[in-house]
Amino acid sequence: MRTRGTSGTRTSTGARAGQYAALLAYLVFLAFPLLWLISTAFKSPRELGSLHPTWIPRHPTLANFRQAFDEQPLLHAALNSLLAALGAALIAVVIATPMAWVMARRRTLLARAATGWVVVSQAFPFVLVIIPLFLVLKNLRLIDSLAGLVLVYVVWSLPFALWMLVGYVRAVPPELEEAAAVDGAGKLRTLVSVTAPLLAPGIVATALFAFVTAWNEFFFALVLLKTPEKQTLPVVLTHFIGAEGVADLGPLAAAAFLATLPSLIVFSLIQRRLTGGMLTGAVKS
Repeated sequence: MRTRGTSGTRTSTGARAGQYAALLAYLVFLAFPLLWLISTAFKSPRELGSLHPTWIPRHPTLANFRQAFDEQPLLHAALNSLLAALGAALIAVVIATPMAWVMARRRTLLARAATGWVVVSQAFPFVLVIIPLFLVLKNLRLIDSLAGLVLVYVVWSLPFALWMLVGYVRAVPPELEEAAAVDGAGKLRTLVSVTAPLLAPGIVATALFAFVTAWNEFFFALVLLKTPEKQTLPVVLTHFIGAEGVADLGPLAAAAFLATLPSLIVFSLIQRRLTGGMLTGAVKS
């Protein structure tokens, strides 16, 4: 018995060590592109052309950042991306919250069909929807405008936002809403005063998803925005690649590193709410 206990302990310890090793390898795999991007952003042109690249720059320099700002309007493009991402996140959450409440509380065939359609719509590729969206925006005279781009981002992120919020709404006990109805509160008042505060972690998680999706989106912005002053940051980053396909690696890495900062900052500020929202949405009453 003692031998088995010792063997079982060793097996458990070995399995745990294997799990930690796999987790560490996965973290290194995820962090490698970002770390290499940061290293490249601070390297001099001579180090970038070296046949023996190093992780840590031997002579760190800010010349790539200065060159990136001199060559392209990064601040203006970042402002366009910020406006589009914030607008899309806000509108998507405002629309998705009451819709998710209806889909979660009304267990009808139509609600189940809508939920299924939400999941299936995520499989549609960008190319499949770009022509209909372009024609609709053309009729609305929203081509080459941030307002039209925000509308596209809302349409694209709304299905997944709905799918996320439905799980959070189902985790809220319906008895609370029934008690509010007994006290004389209407459906809108119940949603705003009772359900929405309990959905705060889920709403934050959904807004973060919509923001990051819109901030990083490239294809729709490339097709719909033609005026240079209205282009978003991902589109402007392509300007560091020449006509022959040769990239200005140093300034490109510096600009790309700056483009990742807003997403990292937003995530770090609300990571606790995001984690709590994921756990809440995973529990069903």
